[in-house]
Amino acid sequence: MQRLARLSLALGAFFIAAVVLAACGGNNVPGNAVANVDGTLITSQNFSHWLGVAARSQNPTGGGPVSVPDAPTFAKCVAAKKATQPKPAKGQNPPTDAQLKSQCQQEYSALRDQVMQFLISAQWIQGEAADQGVKVTDADVNKRFQQTKQQSFPKEADYQKFLQQSGMTQNDILFRVKLDALSSKIRDKVTKGQGKVTQAQITTYYNKNKKRFGQPERRDMRIVLTKSKSQAEAAKKALDSGQSWKVVAKKYSTDQSTKNTGGQLLAVTKGQQDRTFENAAFVAKTNKVLGPVKTQFGYYVFDVTKITAASQQSLAQARNTISQLLTSQNQQKALNDFVKDFQKKWKDRTNCRKGYITQDCSNAPTPKKTQTAVPQPQTPQGAAPQGGAQAAPQGGAGAAPQGGAGAAPQSGTPQTAAPPTSTGG
Repeated sequence: MQRLARLSLALGAFFIAAVVLAACGGNNVPGNAVANVDGTLITSQNFSHWLGVAARSQNPTGGGPVSVPDAPTFAKCVAAKKATQPKPAKGQNPPTDAQLKSQCQQEYSALRDQVMQFLISAQWIQGEAADQGVKVTDADVNKRFQQTKQQSFPKEADYQKFLQQSGMTQNDILFRVKLDALSSKIRDKVTKGQGKVTQAQITTYYNKNKKRFGQPERRDMRIVLTKSKSQAEAAKKALDSGQSWKVVAKKYSTDQSTKNTGGQLLAVTKGQQDRTFENAAFVAKTNKVLGPVKTQFGYYVFDVTKITAASQQSLAQARNTISQLLTSQNQQKALNDFVKDFQKKWKDRTNCRKGYITQDCSNAPTPKKTQTAVPQPQTPQGAAPQGGAQAAPQGGAGAAPQGGAGAAPQSGTPQTAAPPTSTGG
């Protein structure tokens, strides 16, 4: 069972799907649907299916009953909680029905919001793919699925057990593979040709950031740190007489990080040590025991065993590194610009029924705080099951499509799958 849970983490990225999507004119949401995305309905039946999957993910190994809080009355949920509540400590009252109902409401809201974010974002991906002329074939989807299934579930019985425990069908998983593939293709299209870097840009970056391509002088040292000058002098006398640093450091030093390693401090650069000690150490010659040096921490006896001179990469040496960095920055800017437009475009086309409204809906309340950066709302936690497609962004449908089906998936509640937030696959 433990192995199945571990393996399910590697396939669960494929649990996202959207089923039974009926066309509808305008932005109206009829009673058999929870949202309308650009004329395509997210049906109540589909929502209920994925709400069940989300609830099941709270018990990924199959243990314990699986139930969804029975909104809006929560009568069954309250009764179940009352039946399983531990006996209160002496002098304490059991939780009231109102308190238990509040817990049920919170659990349901978290599950509902996660499922709505997923179902909306799945429609956003498909709609954006259609607008951009991005397609994936059934053969490509099946090939991606089979490769990941073979890696994650060598035994068919394990895969069937995963389906049973997750509440998903193979069609659900195949559709998640398709979403990942569409997401990856959209990302690639958005970033194509956006990474061009000129030699002038590379030179300008190098001149402004020379320190990033240099190494300061480094010194290997051995130290003994003592509380008193007399102890430091005794340690120095012992070293001068030929005793080893290993013996002397262990006997005299109060520096716990070096006393058992012969006092070694390797690759020290300026700014890492006490300034008084550093001033003495960085003018010292090698292989000469010096001190005591009085500092705020005590008295140092030391020697320098190796000096590595400062170095500076030339523009020619740093060119490839800078080119890769600027290419990544240019692609990320293109993605960020795309995400901003993508979010507004599809949110404006999304209308949700009362009781199912999230911040991805055009009829959502205006947030109290204005976000200046590209928003990436986080997936609700708390009572909501963990997990989800790691290839997909965490949070609302407003995030952008990420990598393909090969990313490390996890089992759990439906997460969002939306266009790319990074250039990584």
